[in-house]
Amino acid sequence: MSLFKARDWWSTVVCNKEEFDQGCLCVANVDNSSSGQDKIIVGSYMGFLRIYNPHPAKPGDPMQAEELLLETQLREPILQVEVGKFVSGTELLHLAVLHCKKLCVYAVSGTLGNTEHGNQYQLKLMYEHNLQRTACNMTYGPFGGIKGRDLICIQSMDGMLMLFEQESYSFGRFLPGFLLPGPLTYSSRTDSFITVSSCRQVESYKYQVLAFATDASRQETEQQKLGAGRKLAVDWILNIGEQALDICVVSFNQTVSSVFVLGERNLFCLKDNGQIRFMKKLDSSPSCFLPYCSVSEGTINTLIGNHNSMLHVYQDVTLKWATQLSHVPVAVRVGNFQDLKGVIVALSDSGCLQCSYLGTDPSLFQAPKVEARAINYAEYDAEMNKLQKIIKEATKTKDVLLRSEKNEELALSVEVLTALDSVSKAVDSEVKAEVVPSVTVKIKLESRRTPLKTKLTVCVQPPLAVTRDKFILELETAKSKTVVLSAFLKGNCPPADLEGSAFASYSTPTGIPRVAQCKFRFPLKLVCSSAQPSKTANQKLTIDTNKPPVNLINLFPDFADKADEDQLNAVGFQLLAGSKITVLASKSSQRYRIQSEQFEDIWLIAKELVLRLEKHFRKRNCKDFACTFSDPIPLQEYFEIIDHHFELRLNAAKYEQLLSERAIQFRAIQRRLLARFKDKTPAPLQHLDTLLEGTYRQVIALADAAEENQANMFQAFSKLKSATQLVILLISLWQKLSADQVAILEATFLPLTQDTQELGWEESVDASVSHLLKTCLSKSSKDHALTLANQLSIPKDTNRLKKHITLLYDRLAKGGRMSLNTDTDSQQLTMLPGSCDTIPESDLEDRPSSQDSTTMFTNHKHLTKQKTEPDLPQDELQEAEKP
Repeated sequence: MSLFKARDWWSTVVCNKEEFDQGCLCVANVDNSSSGQDKIIVGSYMGFLRIYNPHPAKPGDPMQAEELLLETQLREPILQVEVGKFVSGTELLHLAVLHCKKLCVYAVSGTLGNTEHGNQYQLKLMYEHNLQRTACNMTYGPFGGIKGRDLICIQSMDGMLMLFEQESYSFGRFLPGFLLPGPLTYSSRTDSFITVSSCRQVESYKYQVLAFATDASRQETEQQKLGAGRKLAVDWILNIGEQALDICVVSFNQTVSSVFVLGERNLFCLKDNGQIRFMKKLDSSPSCFLPYCSVSEGTINTLIGNHNSMLHVYQDVTLKWATQLSHVPVAVRVGNFQDLKGVIVALSDSGCLQCSYLGTDPSLFQAPKVEARAINYAEYDAEMNKLQKIIKEATKTKDVLLRSEKNEELALSVEVLTALDSVSKAVDSEVKAEVVPSVTVKIKLESRRTPLKTKLTVCVQPPLAVTRDKFILELETAKSKTVVLSAFLKGNCPPADLEGSAFASYSTPTGIPRVAQCKFRFPLKLVCSSAQPSKTANQKLTIDTNKPPVNLINLFPDFADKADEDQLNAVGFQLLAGSKITVLASKSSQRYRIQSEQFEDIWLIAKELVLRLEKHFRKRNCKDFACTFSDPIPLQEYFEIIDHHFELRLNAAKYEQLLSERAIQFRAIQRRLLARFKDKTPAPLQHLDTLLEGTYRQVIALADAAEENQANMFQAFSKLKSATQLVILLISLWQKLSADQVAILEATFLPLTQDTQELGWEESVDASVSHLLKTCLSKSSKDHALTLANQLSIPKDTNRLKKHITLLYDRLAKGGRMSLNTDTDSQQLTMLPGSCDTIPESDLEDRPSSQDSTTMFTNHKHLTKQKTEPDLPQDELQEAEKP
């Protein structure tokens, strides 16, 4: 930041709702007054033209009404304003205003007022030119070396230079190789036009070359339609390697002139012949510039404004002054006002007009004399020790490490209402049901010590959704705020999890970022409703307990039908986007059966059953309650879901490849058609248009098929996560795994929250399972050093994955346990009994192919449980299924 600020001499805000650019500012004696004082002319994109004559009584005084000489609204946006000798027969200055489709030249005159209202200024139209092409910018000068008048050259958006000899149109020429318009200026010493093309080249064209070329109105127009303008002879070309913001020509004297080009990162100074005099790399992004002659002979001063609201003054390449402005300038000029020469006039894109000068205020402060005194080192040491203790307390690790909940600056709690909303707040739901229920979630945040600015994010797993998931809250000290939102089922498939999380991010007073997290669970009624129990089902699972069976109506009071109060051992559930599930309780044995038509739909009900059983016996202070699973693990059904999901992934890859091929074909046909259309001699299309239409239809059909496959893959991935959660639950009940081991299984089989083509579920799980087999479930401790160096990519099939999953379950059945500590794993492997030795992975390949993975795994269930209880008797099942 500059040490000096621009000294404000006069300033005003032109308008708050208008836009301005570098061509909208001009400083000149536009009214031809005898005093020779400059006036400020400002035009805006809204079509307003204003003329100011600043004359403050003291520097910094607010603008007076009489300082605005003229304000009028023209019909079109003003692109550029210039002042010059534009009217024939007189050398007085006139105002040229460039619109998009029109060039107007005005005379500004003033009339002395006889009353206190002051002088009156008028704008008189001298002539105008209607443009056939959309204008971009213009320049003026004594083209061809004429004396006493200025001609105007306008550059159009399509690269045509239109030259006007005051009241008449002279000629027009197209620039060769034109793509986008650039800045344009005129050099009177070489009588040439200088511009910067879209090829990042500075190009110079002689006026005489343009004048003697073929008229653009005849042959050039036809050639421009065909994409090839007339090749004009370029005087010289210089590649600067960047786009130019502005260009200006400054003359030292009649024999020497320089061309200044302001780039995006550099300032270039060129000679008349295109050679570089010097170049200056800028420290910040420039916004405008103005070169002018220096008092030192042979040097040029340059004002450069940048986007940091700074104005730098360079003498050639040397920075002479840096000053701070109150805005980012888009145009800067130098003028003379009230015998004050060299006033800097700057205009911002929002209309802040400022007249300033460079300088500083003298400092009148004098430092007081310091009294000499003896230094007390003991006092300084005590003060230093005290300060070091304060610093040590402030930089303790307690602000970085986790702290207890009582010491947190922010308290976060979530309450999910048990009752569903009376009026559903579900929006854009894809579920094909009459009413999609929603539940209200209340999130409470409280700042305990200091005011906090908190960002709250609510995350739920699709297909669940919330009405709003992001909040920005300003929390006051010791006051709480409650955020209310609703959750509902948006996708047309059952969710794999009913849990959600709320994250509140904030910064402590010491500037350390922290995050508070709170998890919550939605009620089961959000995704399913009560239904009549079903007698038959394809998929059945039986969960054993060590306590007498519980009345299912008491266990699921929110799903018990009043009409079936006598039926105490059967409850039915109907998923909103799934099948029907039935839960049966045995009267004599301690078993519960869950059955459904779809394997993955059992997961939510099975998890809810286990949670409610544990809660039921926990209320009765029963600490030894346990659920077990002794039936074969249904691997075959699980593998079918994996194969279905993998097949959809392969289809997505095929659709992507076909779309790429059809897109290449479509672009090739377009190029051939474009070449035929550009050809001067018409030729038959040879059915290229028919081929283009057919390819377009194929692209649209493939895109629709790919989109449908993507939706099916999303549902398949949700079902795969549900089936995976169910298999993990059954394994944990079967092997009585601890919470840490269940967490390892979940991290292994559920590594992704979203499935993509670049990284899918199959390769991720295969890598995770292989890592477990080579570390904590390996045959010997030597395998712990093995690492997976293969890059993850979509496999050819799922045979390898299914073999690894079966091998993982096989080793768990033989007594293997999972741990993330390699030292513990080595001790555990050495202590395993002989009957639980892990088997090598190659054993899978030695087994006969007729014995499938499911049969092989179910044979090992007797290794951990020698005696199994009989299944539910058939008569009990029939009795439980009776209404």
